[in-house]
Amino acid sequence: MKIKDILSANKPSLSFEVFPPKTETVFDSVKAATEEIAKLRPSFMSVTYGAGGGTSKYTLDIAKNIKELYGVPTLAHLTCVSSTKESVRQKINEIKAAGITNVMALRGDIPPALEGADRSGWDYRHAVDLIYELKAADPDFCIGAACYPEIHPESPNQKEDIRYLREKVDAGADFLTTQMFFDNNLLYNFLYKIREAGITVPVIPGIMPIANANQVQRAIKLSGSFMPQRFKSLVDKFGSDPAGMKQAVIAYATDQIIDLYANGINNVHVYSMNKPDVAARIHSNLSDILGK
Repeated sequence: MKIKDILSANKPSLSFEVFPPKTETVFDSVKAATEEIAKLRPSFMSVTYGAGGGTSKYTLDIAKNIKELYGVPTLAHLTCVSSTKESVRQKINEIKAAGITNVMALRGDIPPALEGADRSGWDYRHAVDLIYELKAADPDFCIGAACYPEIHPESPNQKEDIRYLREKVDAGADFLTTQMFFDNNLLYNFLYKIREAGITVPVIPGIMPIANANQVQRAIKLSGSFMPQRFKSLVDKFGSDPAGMKQAVIAYATDQIIDLYANGINNVHVYSMNKPDVAARIHSNLSDILGK
């Protein structure tokens, strides 16, 4: 089933993101974790793609397993940074061979060794280039793209960021998924601005319940996300208590999701970080709202 069709249903839905293993030695444990999340019967599950494509085989293995074993629609990530057309086209063919029709088109992070390098000769400099490639390979692909409620870290300002976002939609992106955020008002303001700019495709808010205080600081640093005082207080109070921290961030994430549903946003994506217990507790908190 295509993600864009799921998003057209006028009812609350919840989806989860998982990531593939980095090595074969932990494949079974990661696969088991993703299966536990699939048993919750989310609206769909996305499977990330390691930097430089190092986990691309595992991405497809996990996505295909979820789809075939549990009937959960899957969204396979694909990145293109510093890749050649030949290598990207090979990955696209592998996605098609796996029977996956939903693809998240991402540029990907610039490898540290290539920071500051001349990118003018790269086959793919931006995610929009990959979207064009996917549409050319198969017009039937349902394509997702990323967006940043607060601004992409490399953009000079939000106006410019939204202009580039419009290019991705015009190239063929069927829906957008946001970077994590901790203040819903940032999202509401962002949605107003992009609608004013003529971007009308569905936008799925991305919520990340980070249960480790050290990971919170790292994630904020990498994404540039604004941390509201309410969330800072949560981390300060429970950061040294793993069980308390987990319960607190699950409650915080649940509160964010309920507020989104209450304000007419039906589809929410949770960056569940391969943690079935976190996914299950959030899902349980919303079970009556979701009708499950």
